[in-house]
Amino acid sequence: MKKPELLIPAGSLEVLKTAVAYGADAVYIGGEAFGLRAKAHNFSLDDMREGVEFAHSRGVKVYVTANILAHNQDLDGVEEYFHQLRDVKPDALIISDPGVFDLARKVMPETDVHISTQANNTNYGTYLFWHRLGAKRVVSARELSLEEIRQIRQKIPEDMEIETFVHGAMCISYSGRCLLSNFFTGRDANQGACTHPCRWKYAIAEETRPGEYLPVYENDRGTFIFNSKDLCMVEYIPELCEAGIDSFKVEGRMKTALYVATVARAYRRAIDDYCAGPEVFQRNLEWYKEEIGKCTNREFTTGFFFGKPGSDAHIYKSSTYVKNYTYLGTVEETDGRGQARIEQKNKFSVGEEIEVMKPDGRNLAAVVKGIRDQDGQSQDSAPHARQVLYVDLDTKTERLDILRRKEV
Repeated sequence: MKKPELLIPAGSLEVLKTAVAYGADAVYIGGEAFGLRAKAHNFSLDDMREGVEFAHSRGVKVYVTANILAHNQDLDGVEEYFHQLRDVKPDALIISDPGVFDLARKVMPETDVHISTQANNTNYGTYLFWHRLGAKRVVSARELSLEEIRQIRQKIPEDMEIETFVHGAMCISYSGRCLLSNFFTGRDANQGACTHPCRWKYAIAEETRPGEYLPVYENDRGTFIFNSKDLCMVEYIPELCEAGIDSFKVEGRMKTALYVATVARAYRRAIDDYCAGPEVFQRNLEWYKEEIGKCTNREFTTGFFFGKPGSDAHIYKSSTYVKNYTYLGTVEETDGRGQARIEQKNKFSVGEEIEVMKPDGRNLAAVVKGIRDQDGQSQDSAPHARQVLYVDLDTKTERLDILRRKEV
């Protein structure tokens, strides 16, 4: 069996390096234009160049998203952007628009093209269409079941790759093509500016009583009838592999380094264990589930993989996040004696017990013995601000270790 690729998102250079360290086979990123995450930090061309060099030096691929549904005024800019990307040398472009696809083949013919889930890829005929045009890979629509994916695998050429989302946020609309944001706010989801109105609170209005809004309570916070749970397939790695999927994709280019590290590490170990033997996977199954639950999520669902969710497995839920751990920072440098330089993300204090998350799967308890700022001034606590701090721990750390705190 061919080992599937683990494809991890990165919204910044820092997160790309974290994804690589914690087990990604490939990372997908967006530039400052023409991708579907306009609110992510995204990459300048210089950051892209550094990220690609960093990843390639460690045997990891980098894919760049250019998956907007383009309007007339976008095409000249897209072509110029592709000319700039040629020098960056990403391993593939992720595209949904046929016009953008043509420009990519014209300007960057040596670069693979992957067809985004945004293109609504729900059948083997669509895969064959894109294969004839020269696409290397197609990302399946989230609406597909595992059985449908198996059928596609049987009908397409062996060198045509299937990429499938296995973890992260779902969308209420058909393969992500939603018009709610555009209608309510004028910000186009298909151009990367979604305001996520599916996460908003709604009420019902009855036709004969205009202006009278009737709340529907699922709990004391109200109801979120368009809002879905998050997808999680970590315990179904065997089924995903057997379906013939080539790349397991994680959603989340706007997520933190803690989220990326937690998800990448859990899926990395699950994939490796299954490939080592099904009995190894079963032996460690509870570890994958426990670890994946440590990242921020909206509760989990298996989406449409096992058929359309029935009334007893409804995918819609409160927009409230489950947050078991708080991200404190990533180790940027260390002196090997427990003192680490970090860019602080959330508040913590001297004397507090935290956890050091290692890329190899270990989680080490540590006590904060001291905190000082860049000027060498000691602090009793680190207030919530993006500042560089030097932290003394009673546990040795290494570069790209994640510091986190368990929430009670």
